[in-house]
Amino acid sequence: MPNTNLDDLKIYQQLDPDTMLTRIKEFPMTCREAWKQVMSFPLPPDYKNINKVVVLGMGGSAIGADLVRTLVQTELQIPILIHRDYGLPAYVDDKTLVIVSSYSGNTEETLSGFEQALKSGAKKLAITSGGKVEKLAAAHQVPVFKVAYQTQPRAALGFSFIPTLGILQKLGFIADKSADVTEAVQVLEKLSARLDEKSPLKSNPAKQLAQRLYGCLSVIYGAGIIAEVAHRWKTQINENSKSWTFYDIFPELNHNATVGFPLPKEIASKIRVILLRSPTFSSRIKLRYDVTCELLKQSGVAYEFVDAEGKSPLAQMVSLISIADYVSYYLAILYKVDPTPIKYINYLKERLEKG
Repeated sequence: MPNTNLDDLKIYQQLDPDTMLTRIKEFPMTCREAWKQVMSFPLPPDYKNINKVVVLGMGGSAIGADLVRTLVQTELQIPILIHRDYGLPAYVDDKTLVIVSSYSGNTEETLSGFEQALKSGAKKLAITSGGKVEKLAAAHQVPVFKVAYQTQPRAALGFSFIPTLGILQKLGFIADKSADVTEAVQVLEKLSARLDEKSPLKSNPAKQLAQRLYGCLSVIYGAGIIAEVAHRWKTQINENSKSWTFYDIFPELNHNATVGFPLPKEIASKIRVILLRSPTFSSRIKLRYDVTCELLKQSGVAYEFVDAEGKSPLAQMVSLISIADYVSYYLAILYKVDPTPIKYINYLKERLEKG
């Protein structure tokens, strides 16, 4: 068991000098502000004349588009594809809207795709706080949704997820989400009050779950609209807690991952599976959850559920995202690491610059 007292408020000042906790608390505000801004963001009329959307992005700048894709997949009549790589897919043409999502504006993979897109007939739009992306966009008269919120890219999720959703609405491809955004912000505000550092361990489920994950390899399961939320849990634990974790998605995981539950036996006691749930799940997915838990129990692997809150699918998604933020933050505190720095990513970028 960890020996860190999560109810000692001084520990947060010591281990979190860059105030990642403040950024987590501001998630409701960023969603509300991003929606307000995107609703007044002008789009060229011919941007409606498309048959697909391709989002270029990496890491925290790409996950917002993944969340949008899963949220609107039963409503959106055109494909939205996320390209996490160098260059540009061959299917990009003059009927494509290319959204360049790079918080820093300097992500080399995204920049390479943007430079290629500028040579094509595709419609282009950038979501960025500045950097080379903003300069390229200005030079080629590409609309820029400017992010003024200063933080780590992963903590600016509201300014990648919500604008992408709003752009699809403004182009007429999805129904009005204004009421859902309002509810989502309200759910986030109530949730944050229950999960913040001032809420004691005995009544704070995020602190409690972080304690159970301490010293374990966590595996996150999701399905449907929660599939990419499971992905977000994985990356938040990686980046905030500096620890190993993996994610998988129903029903695909039942065709491979379940076969691997029994071995090696030596690590079963060190694995904890978190199953994210939403009321939107079909009866077949619910049954798969139940049977999968039976198999985990037979294999001696601990598991537990984390349930979404809210009525709308959007509120349910962001509620689980917020829980992930708090859990990964408290896990960082238990490990006595500063949640903000991304030392290994910075090292990798330095080595890449040197060639």
